Amino acid sequence: MLISVNELINQAKQQINEIRCEQLASTLSNDIMLIDVRESTEIQNDMLPYAVNIPRGVLEMKISSHPQICGAENTLQALSQHDIYLYCRSGARSALASQALMKMGLQRVYSMKGGSDAWKLFVKKGD
Repeated sequence: MLISVNELINQAKQQINEIRCEQLASTLSNDIMLIDVRESTEIQNDMLPYAVNIPRGVLEMKISSHPQICGAENTLQALSQHDIYLYCRSGARSALASQALMKMGLQRVYSMKGGSDAWKLFVKKGD
């Protein structure tokens, strides 16, 4: 069976936890695991506060290097103790990334709905 990328993303969004910008804003601190899954060439000074960049293409292999768990004896166990928030530009890659981390057994994973595009609008409303 063939499936379009939009169908794949919609299926992922049905299986993951999506949060709105307002929800993420209320939890922002250096204590949370916030990961920007965009490619480093896409960021251009618009990463959210406290975010770490780990591109979607290498997330599963590189998440154990996140500063909050780096050096932990059992990185998967350490990851499971954190809420992990993911975002991209539109919310599509972060949805797929969330699904992948949940397949690894991590349950406290959240994708920011609308991505950095929605965040920019949210911040602009607050001005």
